[in-house]
Amino acid sequence: MSSQTQHPPETVSTIEGPELGQTVRPTVPAKKLNSDYPLIDSDPHFKRVLGYARPSDYLAGAGFAACGPALMLWWERISPSEVGKGGFASIMRLSGFVSLSAGFLLLYSRSQNRFYGWTENRRELDMDMREMTDRVKQGLPLYGKSSLTEYMQGVASRQSRYSGVWLHVMPWFNFVNHPHHGVDTAKYYRNAERELEAEKSKA
Repeated sequence: MSSQTQHPPETVSTIEGPELGQTVRPTVPAKKLNSDYPLIDSDPHFKRVLGYARPSDYLAGAGFAACGPALMLWWERISPSEVGKGGFASIMRLSGFVSLSAGFLLLYSRSQNRFYGWTENRRELDMDMREMTDRVKQGLPLYGKSSLTEYMQGVASRQSRYSGVWLHVMPWFNFVNHPHHGVDTAKYYRNAERELEAEKSKA
């Protein structure tokens, strides 16, 4: 796998291709923002963000989610609302929903920021290299299959790229497999080549 090797598509469309017909349109390259740590993915898939989350992220999210109902109970104790049990139950349900949503967004944001390289991400870098190297060795497309055309994959990526910047204003997630992630994927193929050569030498 030299630098001249033609790598397979990073995302495979299930509805277009050489045999199915293909619409070729120019794509807008992903812009890389300045960060203190290496960029892993400028538009990580929803499942990857949750899958790479650390235990500390889940603890932070759970603790933040518990603050809302706890605060409402404390306020009710020091200054009763006098709305009755039925009324206060509705308040607690609403508080619980808002708090759970806020806790989830905190968890998601902490994990997503590591993909962007905005916080320390050594663990995630290793996980990403391991996951992608394994996919190369198995002959799988790096970013999976998609039911969208190549053009629509580009549209989807432009809608959710670096969406974590405004997560607190407009929660927006990437649910689309596409090849536009702002990184040079050749590193995965080089690492897979090194591992395959090492395995051959041991055999």
